[in-house]
Amino acid sequence: MKRIAALDMLRGYALVCIMLDHMPIGVLRNFTLANFAIFDAAELFVLLSGFLVGMVWVKVEAKEGQWAAQKRFLKRAVQVWLALVIGAVILALFSALLFALHLNHTTVWFQYSRWIFEHPLGYLATVALMWMQPNLMDVLALYVLLIATAPVTVPFLLRWPVLALAVSVLVWFFAEPLNALVPNQRPGPGLLFNPFGWQLLFFVGVAMGAFRRQIMPVLLRWRGLVTLVSTGILLFSFTMVIAWRIGLPAKPVSDVLAAISGPIDKWSLDGLRLTAILAASWMVAVPLAGPFAWMAGTRLGEALAEIGRGGLFSFVVCVLLSIWGDAMQMTAPDGTMGIWLRVAMDVWVIVALWAAAATWMRRETWIGALRTRFGKV
Repeated sequence: MKRIAALDMLRGYALVCIMLDHMPIGVLRNFTLANFAIFDAAELFVLLSGFLVGMVWVKVEAKEGQWAAQKRFLKRAVQVWLALVIGAVILALFSALLFALHLNHTTVWFQYSRWIFEHPLGYLATVALMWMQPNLMDVLALYVLLIATAPVTVPFLLRWPVLALAVSVLVWFFAEPLNALVPNQRPGPGLLFNPFGWQLLFFVGVAMGAFRRQIMPVLLRWRGLVTLVSTGILLFSFTMVIAWRIGLPAKPVSDVLAAISGPIDKWSLDGLRLTAILAASWMVAVPLAGPFAWMAGTRLGEALAEIGRGGLFSFVVCVLLSIWGDAMQMTAPDGTMGIWLRVAMDVWVIVALWAAAATWMRRETWIGALRTRFGKV
């Protein structure tokens, strides 16, 4: 399947934002997506993942049949689950190493670094059963569930799209009580990323990817109106975010906007966050398609796309680098020098993420070269 460079670039951008957002005293985290929109990189990542699932599914099914597509995504669910388990183990070990080196960090809960040594089998089992989802890895638990159900839900969506959308909206509406029924290690109800809420965004993405050739001609007939509505939604969400950042002086504005939007809840995916990311996707796909295509062709865009193509490997690396960056930034002194050091560390982890992804994407070349070299020896 021919890849879309702008989508890969946006996936890479989402991973960079996820990494920076989890470095609490970083400087560049003040410029990530969450500072300018009501949604953040998590919504972008899930929507793009759903879109790619829809694109890939219809192509595989057209060439090899439905069963081939189902097997492909069952295999993918296992891969995501393995990434969750392996990543959680590496996360705990790396955290423990940093604490042993007296490099304190707050990105991940300190108990993981203890449990991995005090109760290694228990830690492994609770993660593998998804009874526990270590923070930073918890979005992968959501992804496992979404991909694992795809062999059933996607054929249903492709055959009866309107009914599937109605069921998905109904499940989303009752997301909180449904999530409360899920057994979990957390003191709160169910998984942190509520799968009953986030499934709607994922399957909207699947529908966008699968039916884009049917949907876009219809929407383009109403291009002006859709763009106007999308712009209004994004301006509303931007105003709400700015009011939050201003704080008490802007509280009357925040109260008025909150009365219109209703509660904002990332973990169950509230309506405003959902509609805002969909509005943004329209703006990127249609009015701003040209600029985003141009950005994807720049050196920076190509580097972000390489991160995006790194997939699960890039995700695990971005988590580990956020822990490392957090630990290093906590050693920076106060004052101007400390700010510049934290900026340098932010840039370093971004470059390190790209380097890791680029190395991973070229693994067949360098592994083959190593085999050839050592085979001759």
